[in-house]
Order: sequence, then structure tokens, then C-alpha cells
Amino acid sequence: MSTFDLSSRTVLVTGATSGIGYETARQLAERGATVLVHGRTAEDALSATDKLVSVAGIDAAQLCGFSADFTRLEEVETMARRVVVEHPHLDVLVNNAAIAAPERHTLTADGNEIALQVNFLAHYLLTGLLEPALTSEPGGRVVNVSSSLHRTASIQWSDPQRARRYSRLAAYAQSQLALTVFAADPRVTAVSVHPGVCETELLPLYANSGEPAAEGAAHVVRLCDPATEIVNGAYYDRDRRVEPARSATDDRTVKRLTKLADQLVGQHA
Repeated sequence: MSTFDLSSRTVLVTGATSGIGYETARQLAERGATVLVHGRTAEDALSATDKLVSVAGIDAAQLCGFSADFTRLEEVETMARRVVVEHPHLDVLVNNAAIAAPERHTLTADGNEIALQVNFLAHYLLTGLLEPALTSEPGGRVVNVSSSLHRTASIQWSDPQRARRYSRLAAYAQSQLALTVFAADPRVTAVSVHPGVCETELLPLYANSGEPAAEGAAHVVRLCDPATEIVNGAYYDRDRRVEPARSATDDRTVKRLTKLADQLVGQHA
């Protein structure tokens, strides 16, 4: 991938303390971007920014730590409010934070299946709250780090929390389909990308081995570059634009998911 200058860009990367998120933050900062580094806790975010400075040689002035536990929507709301105040213009939001669904059905304190909330609902809420910053000037965009497993999924409209029939792989895939569908929401310009099978904590869901996280991150970073033209709702498999699952761009599905997500994030939106 060619080196491009991002010195005028401000980018928020969720889940930036490890894996593809950390490598995305590093590569963006190396290209001059101001990077807002999100971690689950303030300590996690500080540790990541310290590592970017001490190990990767990033200028500390380019980094700012933010924290929110995505299993608590109240914390997502609080972080979003802070971002808007401190960075009223945001060029890119990278929705990367994700977890593998646990073996047993697990609900968050907000009453949502944990993978659905962390992988989709928290990002849905965050994106909506950051819309004023993302649209303060033309060119703001959202990059959703999704998965090829969205093709195996269906959204259980009558039981989105999967209380009646739970499988960890099905729950994870549902969250990735929802995130991919969300890229077609017309309120902000957004794309989704499958970064490839990489050596991260999510690897066991896919295979026994994968590419380095830095390779997956490079595909995310390319989509953050304003020179890379994007179409709202587009889906990329690494560096190639391909068609997502048919349901991911269906207007009825987009509207139905928006209605469901609005209900589930409730008072925090």
C-alpha cells in the first residue's frame, strides 16, 4: 500500500488497544493523522497510547485516549459527548471494537445479547451521537470493520437477543450482518470491510492461523484516506469492493434494523 499523508485528518478508532484496532491506529498516526484511541477502560487507552509512543515512535501530540465499556451504553454516550466537545470536527470513525460471542447466552446490563451490543448497537449509538462532528464539513466517513461471516447470518427479528435459540457463531454472525447493513444507513457516508482472517482474539471463529493484524489494518486504513473514493453502503473484502449479502443493502432491511436499533439503544440515543 502506498504511503499517503493524513496530517490534516482526525480519526477515532474503537477497540484500538489490540489487534487490528491497534495496528489501524498506528498506521494512521504514522501517516500524520490525529488518532483518538478508544479502549474499554481509561487504563487500557493510556497503555495503548504509551505503547504507540514508546514502541512505534508516534508523537504523543497526535494521540488522545478515550474510554467506554461497550457493554454499558451509558458509557458510550458519555464518551461520544466528550468527543464532540473536544473534537467538533471528526473526519473518520472506525467502528472496529468487537468480541466473540461467549459459549453461553449472555445479556449486558442494558438487556442486550452481548455480541449484538458490543459489535453493533454500541457502534450504532456512537455513530449517531457523533453525526454532528462527522458532518460538520463535507467528506466525513465511517468505516465499519465487519466480517465475511455476515454472509452466513440472519437477523432474528422476533428474537434479536436469541433468548430462545442461542449459538455463539450465529450470534456473532448476526452482529456482523447488522454492522454491514448499518453501512447503508443514509445519515452518514459509511462502508464496511472484511479485513481478512488475521491473528487476533477473534481468530478461533475463523481458522487456526491467519495473517498479521497489520495486514488487515492496512485495508481499513486505505478506506480512511480521502483519496479513496467510496460509495455509501459499499462492502469490501480486503482491498476489493464486492457485493455483500443481498439483505445487507435491502431498503426494507435497513429501515427495519434502524427501527430495532433505535428501540434497543433507547434513552441513550
